[in-house]
Amino acid sequence: MSIQEISPERLAELFHHYHEALAPDCCRPANAETDAWERVSQQEKNRLVAAARLALLELSSAADDRETSKRYFAKPGEAEWGC
Repeated sequence: MSIQEISPERLAELFHHYHEALAPDCCRPANAETDAWERVSQQEKNRLVAAARLALLELSSAADDRETSKRYFAKPGEAEWGC
């Protein structure tokens, strides 16, 4: 799956899920379950989706930069040397 195929909404939801699942036990009450995505406030969801969108843009840009730079470098053994 490429970065372009990942929706910011899905990435935000997954990030929230794993953030809650990996939170230390000392930081939440003993009887508390992880907060379900459905119970997250709309304002917090919007913030997480915006952060995911920015992260995906940055990752996509970095991937594009790597592809662009590959065009300018010869493969090993193919470089022409000379003056």
